[in-house]
This record gives sequence, C-alpha cells and structure tokens, in this order.
Amino acid sequence: MMEIIKTNDCKMKICVYCASSSKIDSSFFDATEKLAIEFVKENIEIVYGGGATGLMGKLADTIIEHGGKIKGIMPKFMNEVEWAHKGVTDFELTETMHERKAKFLVNIDGVVTLPGGSGTLEELLETISLKRLGLFTKPIVILNTNGYYDSLRQMLQNCVSENFMHEKHLEMWTFVDDPEQVIPALRNSTIWDKAAINFAVNK
Repeated sequence: MMEIIKTNDCKMKICVYCASSSKIDSSFFDATEKLAIEFVKENIEIVYGGGATGLMGKLADTIIEHGGKIKGIMPKFMNEVEWAHKGVTDFELTETMHERKAKFLVNIDGVVTLPGGSGTLEELLETISLKRLGLFTKPIVILNTNGYYDSLRQMLQNCVSENFMHEKHLEMWTFVDDPEQVIPALRNSTIWDKAAINFAVNK
C-alpha cells in the first residue's frame, strides 16, 4: 500500500453519488480510486450510498485501505439483500429511498457525482433542483470521466438555451474531466444562497 501524507485537519464533508454496477470499463474504477486517494490526502470525510460493488465499492475500499473516513447510508431493504459494504463501520439505515437521499445532504459541504445509472442521475438531478430553489446551496461537481456526462452537460445547456432555466443556473454545477480537478472545483465553486428562489422561475 502506498503511503499517503495527509493534511492535519478534516477540511470538508462531501457526499459522493456513484454506481453499483461492476460491469463497466476499468477506467471508471481507476478514476474513482484516484479521487478517493485525493479525498484521504485532504482528510475529507465521505458520505455515500453504502454499497460494496461497482464504483461505490471501489470508493469505500480505497478510503478504508488508506485510513480515510467514510459513512454509508442505505435503505433497510438493500441491507437485507446484503448490498451493504461490510468494511464501512459508520453506517446508517433508512426506511425509504427518499429518506436516504435527504440524509445524504445533511451537514455536508458539497456533492460530487461520478458516472452512474438511473439512481445516480436521480440523485444528481434532485440535488440540482434543490439548489435551483435555494434549498441546497453547496457546490456540485460532476466528474466527467471519458466524457460520460457530455450529453448531460448539453441537455442542461439546452434547458437554458430554450429558456426553461435561467442562464445563472449554469453556475450551479461544475464539470471536470480528471479526479485531481474535483477538490479545487469544490473549493472554487460559485457562491450560492437561498436567494436563488427569486430567479428559480425563468420569467
């Protein structure tokens, strides 16, 4: 195991949305591992979906291996079919998926989204909607490994171009291509506040 030199204090608590599928290209796992190591270096605490497979598993495995801090949040029915990561000791079980998503966003300093399927997209888009309404004000960073989210970026741009959203809403998120760009993007995100409700509807 490579030695990681950590900073002295935990700087942030970040929620990570990512996939549970294992049948994906190895480059997605590589990017997730690199990002997890960056989190550990900066003593950043992670909250995630609690899974043991796919990118969720790689994220947790890497953080645990290098002595980082990670919390899993998962509905009871998922735990009952043994989807939970056995090595994550800080674990919270919820009654529903809705409760899980709400708890993801409690007392965090930002959201990072890795490539994923419908569940990941749902979590990301709900968070974007909450930010548009000023109900969530923290940074949202989207790791666009291999251009995976190029079409999403275009769709969000279309929302603005066709006047379904305000041009200022493009400042709610940041797309980055490389894991090393994630933490700087979190730190340099556009300041957002509850006043966003005032232009949530593009009149």
